[in-house]
Amino acid sequence: MLYFVHLLIQTWSRDRIPVANASNCCQKSRSLLACSINFNYQEDNYRFCTLLAPHIKASDEHAAQWVSDNQYYDDQNERFALVFDRVGDWGQTEKLLDVLLSERKTRLGPLHADTLTAMGNLASTYVNQGKWKEAESLQVQVMEARKETLGPLYPSTLLTMGSLAHTYRNQGKLKEAESLQIQVMEAMKEMLGPLHANTLTAIGNLATTYSDQGRWKEAESLQVHVMEAMKESPGPLHLSTLAAMTNLASTYNNQGKWKEAESLGVQVVEAWKEKLGPTHPFTLLAMGNLAYTYSNQGKWKEAENLEVQVMEARKEKLGSLHSATLIAMCNLATTYNNQGKLTEAESLQVQVMEAMKEMLGPLHTNTLTAIGNLASTYSNQGKWEEAESLQVQVMEAMKEKLGSLHSDTLIAMSNLASTYWYQGRWKEAESLQVQVMEAMKERLGTLHLSTLTAMANLAITYRDQTKLKEARELLDATSKGMQQALGADHPTTIQCMQVLTDITVTQHTEERMNLMQMSARQAINYNSLFMLKFLI
Repeated sequence: MLYFVHLLIQTWSRDRIPVANASNCCQKSRSLLACSINFNYQEDNYRFCTLLAPHIKASDEHAAQWVSDNQYYDDQNERFALVFDRVGDWGQTEKLLDVLLSERKTRLGPLHADTLTAMGNLASTYVNQGKWKEAESLQVQVMEARKETLGPLYPSTLLTMGSLAHTYRNQGKLKEAESLQIQVMEAMKEMLGPLHANTLTAIGNLATTYSDQGRWKEAESLQVHVMEAMKESPGPLHLSTLAAMTNLASTYNNQGKWKEAESLGVQVVEAWKEKLGPTHPFTLLAMGNLAYTYSNQGKWKEAENLEVQVMEARKEKLGSLHSATLIAMCNLATTYNNQGKLTEAESLQVQVMEAMKEMLGPLHTNTLTAIGNLASTYSNQGKWEEAESLQVQVMEAMKEKLGSLHSDTLIAMSNLASTYWYQGRWKEAESLQVQVMEAMKERLGTLHLSTLTAMANLAITYRDQTKLKEARELLDATSKGMQQALGADHPTTIQCMQVLTDITVTQHTEERMNLMQMSARQAINYNSLFMLKFLI
């Protein structure tokens, strides 16, 4: 049962406390707050936490004013961190867990179970903020320590392996992620059964990696199984069930099943709004995902409407310079681009780029991505020199920072090749596109959509140099790959087959000149489609 006291009465009561007793009363109030928190990261207690978080912050302010002994309270820190984690205030969560981990290392030792728990929770907070390197470093330490102290099949060890796999996946280390996830899934099935919540989570994590690898049919099969099982238990509105629906919607998006993706996306947004409120990070993330689905269907107005809401909510909640706000601005700028609102897109992208430079430095990967986005807008405006200058800068920095085979580097190379293509600099475009295609084949395999996109881009460049034999052979392989990966009815497959038909017809000598002029007019549309798909 919850009791509420009016704010004025709270203030009056606090002001009546004798100064000599203030410290003691403050500590007691913090203890009461801590005791009210059920320490369970799996419990669905968001609404209670939203009520509690402001009181914890207020008690922190009063403690700083009145409590002079700086005594450390382990249990309080851990419980308060849980509250801030639940409401999405991960900056505050990180501060508390950082202190908690430092104290436990000193008091309990680096291998104590409670120390490892704190380390794992801090890693999860890094994940929520996109700090992948920091998260990976901690998760590797926790995994190795738990293997050593508990064994490789202990539940805590398996959960840590799953968390590390998630971090690998978000850094593009898909093979490492898959290897860990298969181990975790098989162990969970054997120990807990196929329908246990932890087993279903493991299956869902593996499915997400399959999706990243372009293995969408395998991903979809697993994700449908997980979603249906979770609807039964723990229920259709549980956080885990909504996450499963979100993942399945993403896989539908990747396969061009827009209607199915939209249906799930709408359900998830409404559920998050009802459960967590309209401005919770998870709600805003779901709205962003739905906007992406609308964009894939050309529903630019619907996408723009959602993205404006997300951007404004994040500005109000986090400030205009927070990374999540800047990402929202980037997404809205992309939608402006797709509607031909290039001036609005450029304005947002310049703001994002300048903010990233100031906050992260000119060579941070997020800054480079922002520069690349602005360059793409310049390209769409026909500002080829400005676009090329920025894209060369981004590509060279990405190569030095991430290596020549990293996905971000390959995207930068592909974007520069596109700018060369628009200027009719076929040789330079071809050189980059060959490198991108070979790297994609090596990293992702021949049936991944990014590889097929790279093949299609190169085929079009061959065509525009009248290398029709090479273009037809490459596009034929691309078309077959897309039919296998996406299906014959997918819009991208259909357009690829249309380009192939054009090239095949063009090979007839008598019609070559007229048809080449016609296909040259079509090339911009086809190349833009493939490049846009690659960028997404």
